Amino acid sequence: MLDLISFLSFVFIMTFTPGPNNIMSMLNAGRYGIKKAIKFNLGIFLGFAIVMLLCAAFGATLVKYLPSIKPYLIFVGATYILYIAYKTLKSDYKVDNNQEKSVYGIKDSFVLQFVNPKVILYGITTMSTFILPHYSSFLILILFAIALAIVAFIATFSWALFGSVFHKLLQKHTKAVNIILALFLVYTAISLFF
Repeated sequence: MLDLISFLSFVFIMTFTPGPNNIMSMLNAGRYGIKKAIKFNLGIFLGFAIVMLLCAAFGATLVKYLPSIKPYLIFVGATYILYIAYKTLKSDYKVDNNQEKSVYGIKDSFVLQFVNPKVILYGITTMSTFILPHYSSFLILILFAIALAIVAFIATFSWALFGSVFHKLLQKHTKAVNIILALFLVYTAISLFF
């Protein structure tokens, strides 16, 4: 039987802590407002659900080979997160409603899920540790993937609301906020090795 407390704790920590989805969702809403950020969050939901399904479908095979590829996944993931930290340091919170092309949309966030190491490692870990040992029904796996995507949507939307509500504060203290967010991302990258 699924250990619900451990499962929910892991899901909550992994989805609500800083990562590329949450940080970019907050930055997007901070720059362009919550209405324009909704598309980004919908893309996260769709991509996240598909990644979770792929992790469930291939989970057993990947777990078998995970010890040999884990160091490479961690290195690539940490490098990507450090790149996001760098981009965060360089970002600003100026809103220009005429810059429609600069707004991250559904396609951008959908594709991000397939290269986001935190999501991929989260999917592999969640499926192989918590779900696949107890459930094998395809319908149940689809329901878990959708449920995990809903939790991810709630998490990123929470970060987007924060970015939207505190927009003026973010504009006033851009450098300090960016340094703090970049440090969270650096911490996330380093924590992959421990």
